[in-house]
Amino acid sequence: LSAFSKVPSLGWLQIVGFAGIVELNVYNDQVNDEPGNYGAGFLGLRSIGFMNAGISDPEVRKKKLNAELANGRLAMFAIIGMFFQDGLTGSAW
Repeated sequence: LSAFSKVPSLGWLQIVGFAGIVELNVYNDQVNDEPGNYGAGFLGLRSIGFMNAGISDPEVRKKKLNAELANGRLAMFAIIGMFFQDGLTGSAW
């Protein structure tokens, strides 16, 4: 947590500005009205020209999307635990 204070104001401006540009210009259209589906493909490779067909079987796709959501939730829970531990003890390890 103490690392946040080490980043200068212009650094935060660059980070927020870059994220805003990417959000507004690159990932602004949804595919098939699915939240979070921007048509960028695996690792965003489709947005730089590498095309792939994607997952054609709807059941396999649903299973993989659910696994991705579960992994994302677990990662968020883990980082919140690390923040809490760092706040209490001063060390995240």
